[in-house]
Amino acid sequence: MARQSQAFKAIISSDWSECLSPSGPFDFIAFNHPHLEPELSQVFRQYTGNAITLGEAGQKIRSLLPGPVTEAMMDAYLDRSFAAYPGVAELIEWCLSHGILFMINTTAMIGYFQRVFAKGLLPRVPVLSANPLVRYAASGTDPGDVRELNETRDKGKNTAAVVQQFGIPAGRIVVMGDSGGDGPHFEWAAQAGAFIIGSMTKHSLSSYCRDRGIPIRLRFGVSYGEGEERDLEKEKRFDFMDLVEPLQAILKR
Repeated sequence: MARQSQAFKAIISSDWSECLSPSGPFDFIAFNHPHLEPELSQVFRQYTGNAITLGEAGQKIRSLLPGPVTEAMMDAYLDRSFAAYPGVAELIEWCLSHGILFMINTTAMIGYFQRVFAKGLLPRVPVLSANPLVRYAASGTDPGDVRELNETRDKGKNTAAVVQQFGIPAGRIVVMGDSGGDGPHFEWAAQAGAFIIGSMTKHSLSSYCRDRGIPIRLRFGVSYGEGEERDLEKEKRFDFMDLVEPLQAILKR
């Protein structure tokens, strides 16, 4: 668990895949098993579009995998392909240096982040909420608090638990996501009075929020219309340190 004695005045609970990073949660599998890429892409589209649950997606992935994803396999992928959008690492550092708990809350795998932090590719966050489908033995470089996320609705449940643990008031909660898979997290955020940010916002998230009257208070990066293809080059032009000024204004309220 994250040290409860550590004081945080606010929290940012953010998705990772296609939100803070251009990569997807199954890219490391496709890297090691290229023939699975079409099926992996289909599963990703299905659960981020809320056509199937994350649990059902996990079952499909398990049936596709020919064997376990070892640490060596994960490291080979990270050495070749790890990517975050410009300014993401710096934003995490800025948050932590200003008493803001940065929580990665994602359907990506716990094991992916264990190796990311072990290799020093990102500043270590205090709390990680992620999918346990791939998970390695605990290490001293793991976040202090690692929470399992088995369904997309667990994002809100896990954020709520951390907020309660650290006594963070509603006006100092920021939630960030990009796709329909973040819809339940945004739904919880709206009910909790949190500030909601769409990052590289997909149509699936826009429509989820529109249909439920959930306000996306700030859109950062590219916002996509229905059927619009991702523009990775355009996405990479945005620097996440540009969120510092709006975050300061939000958390000053």
